[in-house]
Amino acid sequence: MTELVSSARAKRPEFRNINALSDLPTYRLPPAGIVSILHRISGAIMFLLMPFIIWMFDTSVSSEISFARFTSVFSIGVGFIPGWFVKLVALALIWAYLHHFIAGMRHLWMDVNHAVSKEFGRSSALVTLGLGTALTVILALKLFGAY
Repeated sequence: MTELVSSARAKRPEFRNINALSDLPTYRLPPAGIVSILHRISGAIMFLLMPFIIWMFDTSVSSEISFARFTSVFSIGVGFIPGWFVKLVALALIWAYLHHFIAGMRHLWMDVNHAVSKEFGRSSALVTLGLGTALTVILALKLFGAY
């Protein structure tokens, strides 16, 4: 009888607390998890920068003078904020929009076609990451005047 009790005790799983500083950096998140987290981050970026988006739109379409002021902010800056920093903020918005849109289309495709498998999730997540990154790099080159 004591053998049964001791063997039952030996088979019980061991649970331990996760140390965020040592365990999380070594955890390998699958591509679908990365896309999911970045989808939330991109939505938060677009929400938090909504005043900047509204200012850009309002300034760019109000008049020719305001459009000239708008373009000068991107080239020379405004106040103590240099123009390259404004371009980086605009680039963050470009990435956020592109990633959020592509990841949203991925989720819609999976919902409509019931394409829920581990293989499809991995491949579509890699396509989402690659396409969003490639489009962001192309638009970054345009924004910073490479072409």
